[in-house]
Amino acid sequence: MTEPDNKLKNNKETENKPCFSELKFFSFETIKVIIISLIIIVGIRSFVMQPFFVSGKSMEPNFHDGDYLIIDELSYRFEDPKRGDVIVFRYPNNPKNFYIKRIVGLPGEKIEIMDSRIIVYNIENINGLELDETYIPLKTQTIGNHVKELKNDEYYVLGDNRTASADSRVWGVLEEHFIVGRAWIRALPFRDFVVFDGINY
Repeated sequence: MTEPDNKLKNNKETENKPCFSELKFFSFETIKVIIISLIIIVGIRSFVMQPFFVSGKSMEPNFHDGDYLIIDELSYRFEDPKRGDVIVFRYPNNPKNFYIKRIVGLPGEKIEIMDSRIIVYNIENINGLELDETYIPLKTQTIGNHVKELKNDEYYVLGDNRTASADSRVWGVLEEHFIVGRAWIRALPFRDFVVFDGINY
């Protein structure tokens, strides 16, 4: 009777060992997946895209207070920002704050705002080209008279709601290194979900 009992005990111990090893393996794999996932998420948020909430009325009627946007941070690593792009950037006078505006003037250009008209002077348009801003309502007025010549790393940005926007007319030009990325997706509210492509804001 003693020998079978001993064998039974030994068998149980043998059966328990693989279970414990499997548990250790499962725990290690789970931790590894979590760590890799965190690295990927942090990497994506740091270098590819980031979520932002719109705050205020400066971009109405195309963007509203509370809109949840996904910002494309990757594209501008391969191409320059374009006129008409809606961008998120760090406010030059306080880089802890983020603003959202539309690019109107590009590096090296001269921008003239006069009687609600925006005229761009560049190599292709030495006599000036008046912008046809189809993305803002006809009744919208660009208040003020301004003339600004942009350096090679400067952009001129305006809010779509020109009467309620603190933009380049107020605080000056935007240097390129402050730009975070362009508006890519409006995720919320669901009824207004859209993937932006060019100037279809």
